[in-house]
Amino acid sequence: MTSVKTRFSPAELRTALGSGLLSFPVTHCTPEFEFDEAAYRQHVEWLGGFSASGLFAAGGTGEFFSLTVAEVARIVRATVESAPDGVPVVAPAGYGTATAVEMARSAEELGADGVFLLPPYLTEVDQEGLYRHVAAVCRATSLGVTVYHRANARFTAATVDRLVAEFDNLIGFKDGICDIDLLARLHATHGERLLFVGGLPTAETYALPYLELGATTYSSAIFNFAPAWASAFYASVRARDRADVYARLSEFVLPYLEIRNQRAGYAVSIVKAGMRAAARPAGPVRPPLTDLTETELAALTELVEKVI
Repeated sequence: MTSVKTRFSPAELRTALGSGLLSFPVTHCTPEFEFDEAAYRQHVEWLGGFSASGLFAAGGTGEFFSLTVAEVARIVRATVESAPDGVPVVAPAGYGTATAVEMARSAEELGADGVFLLPPYLTEVDQEGLYRHVAAVCRATSLGVTVYHRANARFTAATVDRLVAEFDNLIGFKDGICDIDLLARLHATHGERLLFVGGLPTAETYALPYLELGATTYSSAIFNFAPAWASAFYASVRARDRADVYARLSEFVLPYLEIRNQRAGYAVSIVKAGMRAAARPAGPVRPPLTDLTETELAALTELVEKVI
C-alpha cells in the first residue's frame, strides 16, 4: 500500500486537537453486527457540520474492542474520505505491541493524521514494558501519537518524561483514571509539549475541573447525537461559565448518568441509544456489550428530546 502524506505534522496536530472539542464517532452496524459503512460515512459528514476539532475513528465509543483489524482499517479509510477539509482524523492502535505497530503503520498509509494508542491487551504491564510498547508505536510512524492513560496503561511521570524526551511525535496524553497528582505534575512539566485530553466516561461531567489541570479538550460521546448542545457546553467550559456548565449538568448530564450507571458497559451503549433517541440510529452495540432496555431507552429519549 502506498503511504498517503498526512495533512498535519505532529506539532500541528497537537495544536489543532487542543483548539476545540473532540468527537469520537460511534461505529454503525447492521442487526447482524456488520459494519454499516454507508450509514457511518453519512454520520461523519453530518458531524462535520459542527465544531469538532478532531475525529477519533473507532475509539472506545466506536467499539474498538469489538472490531477486527480489517474492520478498523475500513473505518479509518471511511473517516478520512468523509471528514471535512481541515479536520484531523486520528486512528486507533492497540492490543499487543506487534498489532499496535501494524495498526499505526496502516493508519499512516490510509491517510490518518494521528494515532490514538489504547492500552495493551489483557496482560499486566510494568513501566519498562509500557515504555517499550509506546516506543515501538512511536518509532513505527511519523504521525502524532496520543496515549490513553487507563486500565493497565497506567503511566508514571518518569515514564512520560522518558517518552517525551525521546519521541517528538508523542503529542498527547488522554487521561481515563483521574490521578490528580500525576496530571498536575505532567502539566507543570510538559504543559507546552503535550496535549492533555479529558478521557473519563461522559467527559462533560469532569470538563471544568479538568480544564484547571491543563486539559483544554475532552472526548465527547454526547457529540454523536447532540452536537449543538455538546458544542455549547464546551464553549461554556472554555469560558469558565460555571453557572451555565452546572445548569447543563443538572438538566441533562446527571440524569443521563443515572441511566448510564444501570449496567457495566453502558457508557458506550447509551451513546448508540442516544442516536436512536435522536432519530439517527446507528444499529445495536456489538457483544460483549448490551443495549439499553426499552424502559431505559424511553427515559433516555425523553431526556434527549430536550437538547436536540
